[in-house]
Amino acid sequence: MCGEGKKMQNLYWLIENIFPFEWTRYDFMKNAFLATLLIGILFGFLGSMVVNQKMAFFSEALGHSALTGIGIGAVLGVSNSLVSMILFAIFMSLAIWFVEKKNTMSTDTIIGTISSIAIALGLVLMSQGGNFNKYSSYLIGDVLSITTNEIVMLFVTLIATIAFWSILFNKLVLAGVNSAIANSRKIKSDWINLIFIVLVAVVVMISIKWVGILIINSLLILPAATARNVARNMKQYTLLSVIFSVVSCLLGLVLSYYIDAAAGATIVLVSSVFFVISLFGLRWNQ
Repeated sequence: MCGEGKKMQNLYWLIENIFPFEWTRYDFMKNAFLATLLIGILFGFLGSMVVNQKMAFFSEALGHSALTGIGIGAVLGVSNSLVSMILFAIFMSLAIWFVEKKNTMSTDTIIGTISSIAIALGLVLMSQGGNFNKYSSYLIGDVLSITTNEIVMLFVTLIATIAFWSILFNKLVLAGVNSAIANSRKIKSDWINLIFIVLVAVVVMISIKWVGILIINSLLILPAATARNVARNMKQYTLLSVIFSVVSCLLGLVLSYYIDAAAGATIVLVSSVFFVISLFGLRWNQ
């Protein structure tokens, strides 16, 4: 613990010296800065593939299913709501994947149906006994409340995501472009996609407490959509998605401090500005 505390103090000192502004005087802002940096990198990587795989609707359904995970955890007496959220998100991901493989309905219909059932179940469970207000903070998130232990958890999640990226990135891209070609090259596209959607489910659930259910999908999609408007190849697309995500997160956090607004919503607004600029820039070039 002493070693971890010293490392955090070193990071605090670094932030204070790189950014000599008023907000760096507060430890909660420095914790939020580190958290948004990690979340920005995470969402930049995952968002690029979510957009590339046309999974925006799926990631939104995942975010809303957090309510159900919290509700089921409360009913079962699970003390840590994150555990129940992750388990239910994985279950929901597997359910969507399985039904999609066994059914002729379109993917968006399947996701919409399962998501609607999950959300309704969550609202029923959470509203029993008037307990919904107890969990309303999950709707908008609060990155300013993040602790050092939670920052470490985010860092570990980021390392795991980068490991996944380095091992399966090319296979995932090929599986998304043409599953038949991927299978002909002995790439098990179904299993690759399943691993990816489970990873997205876990990352979304881990981050939702600080980002918020209502806007987490926007934060996942907007930087990647912006990058797609200006990138010329896949490598550039992924890199720009991470850059737009990180810059949006950090600028949004600092701006929220000065205008006294919700950090998550401000981050999304900053990200939307970049997206609009990329649209106008694209049209101008055309």
